[in-house]
Amino acid sequence: MNAKKADKIATGVLYAIAGVITLILASLILYILGRGLPHISWSFLTTPSKSFQAGGGIGIQLFNSFYLLIITMLISIPISLGAGIYLSEYAKKNFFTNAIRTAIEVLSSLPSVVVGLFGFLIFVIQAGLGFSIISGALALTFFNLPLLTRNVEESLKAVHYTQREAGLALGLSRWETVTRVVIPEALPGILTGVILGAGRIFGEAAALIYTAGQSAPALDFTNWNPLSISSPLNIFRQAETLAVHIWKINSEGNMPDGPQVSAGASAVLIIAVLLFNFLARFLGKKLHKKITSA
Repeated sequence: MNAKKADKIATGVLYAIAGVITLILASLILYILGRGLPHISWSFLTTPSKSFQAGGGIGIQLFNSFYLLIITMLISIPISLGAGIYLSEYAKKNFFTNAIRTAIEVLSSLPSVVVGLFGFLIFVIQAGLGFSIISGALALTFFNLPLLTRNVEESLKAVHYTQREAGLALGLSRWETVTRVVIPEALPGILTGVILGAGRIFGEAAALIYTAGQSAPALDFTNWNPLSISSPLNIFRQAETLAVHIWKINSEGNMPDGPQVSAGASAVLIIAVLLFNFLARFLGKKLHKKITSA
């Protein structure tokens, strides 16, 4: 067998593997959407869920998912941005930085259920926060920090060193070079990672079962007092998210129309995650084109 035939065979095998993986993923997505889309309506997306009777929706769970996502990102983005800048621009190669990177790798490999149990012991019990949005957000911060930190670090390292030298040659300090030259150049990659991390958080269930709770109390959307138990802005209330709701429906079986609600909620979850991924790609390309004038 000559080199050209070997190359064609290897290329064909790689294309076949890629095609099989794509086919499996597309089949799974189409199956979930095919079962769930017929059950999605405006009423389904806005009305509260019901137990022991049919006709419930996912309104509160959907709001809880987005609200918990916002709180989590408000906590995790500044921490990961600072950690990524330090590791990329300031950290020297020594035992301390190697230990930090090792800790990041270990944390990123932990199963989400372990992160949930950690959050349950530390935030729910020891800190006395109980099952609440803030407990879930703090647990998801630990879950999401390794991904975001590594993304920020790699995005900053991808900026060519001549950009830094040009900033320093113009009289900028090291911090000014990072904030005015390096970060704007790396912004498309950072933003892409943030949006992909948001999609990962939105679909998380295991960590939230033990931290944010498995119930969705009735909310009064006219009450904007963040200290009121019925206020949607209260971060100390329990908050069953959409992913936890799907797990709960299938595990308890106390809804007459449970399979239909589960299928509709799963389709909404898949659509939301797909939108996060498409938005990441679109904004990344848009920002890169704007910044580089390519």
